[in-house]
Amino acid sequence: MTAPYTICVGTVGSGLWTSPDGGDNWRRVMRGLWSESRVFGLTVHPTQPRTVFAGADDGIYKSDDGGQGFERLDSPMNGLDVWKIAIDPTDPDIIFAGTRPAALFRSKDGGRSWQKLPTDIAEECPNVRVPRVTALTVDPSDHRIIWAGIEVDGVQRSLDGGDSWERVAGGLDDPDIHDIGVNINGTKRVLTTTPREIFASTDTGKSWHGIGVAGQFRLPYCRSLTARADDPNVLFVATGDGAVGTTGAIQRSTDGGKSWKAASLPVAPNSPIWAFATHPADPGLIVTCSHYGELYASSDGGDSWRKLPREFTETRTVAWVPN
Repeated sequence: MTAPYTICVGTVGSGLWTSPDGGDNWRRVMRGLWSESRVFGLTVHPTQPRTVFAGADDGIYKSDDGGQGFERLDSPMNGLDVWKIAIDPTDPDIIFAGTRPAALFRSKDGGRSWQKLPTDIAEECPNVRVPRVTALTVDPSDHRIIWAGIEVDGVQRSLDGGDSWERVAGGLDDPDIHDIGVNINGTKRVLTTTPREIFASTDTGKSWHGIGVAGQFRLPYCRSLTARADDPNVLFVATGDGAVGTTGAIQRSTDGGKSWKAASLPVAPNSPIWAFATHPADPGLIVTCSHYGELYASSDGGDSWRKLPREFTETRTVAWVPN
């Protein structure tokens, strides 16, 4: 990318950090968020590229200056961990948020007011004890369809813009959901990542089948899933050797998830790859982070990668915006 861009990195315990020059220099955000905040989610507004929403351990925040400073949006989530934020691409005034303890919220006025949505979600679960929303996606071809993934309580789906929800399974036999992506390449294929598999559905979640990650990925523990901003056939999956693992990898597909190839990274990551950042301003620029604070960037759509010099504490989310 020739134009400069800003990277935002959300950490667990050392707040939110930004780099205005693509990773060379960094500063911790001290306006709005606390220096020791836990920041779980970052989402960039689809039509206002300098507007960034952050989910933290005391609610939801908004920045109008590319992440340099934030203000907390007063909401019923003030006392909750906000893990995921999704903005309706058709009507960006509609925003969804998912929390820990697991619950779903919606704003219809750009974040000024919020409503808790009716969902049947477990209050306790194995592994993580308190369920949390780890996936939240609005179908870009039909904004009435919203997907939510719960760690650990399966997939919830709404067909009416979030007014009502139901749990969907039909072959999705692992409730430990990590991410959900809608592959709008003509098939309306929905992909859901779990610790050892990626499940696919082509009938709006009525039935699912595993794609056989164990036979394709050297490191089969799957976290985030994203598509290239200008080509939904190009998919990226963050993988590793376990939730608290010692190494990670990036799998890329150029055919909508039918086949995969591991990316060539300059060094072996120190832990599982965790999250991706893309933006339509430069579809070839992808930034990713490892669970324990390493950053990698590709400027050619994932053909090659470089490791950024700065490393952070435990990291949950990353985003980038044009300057």
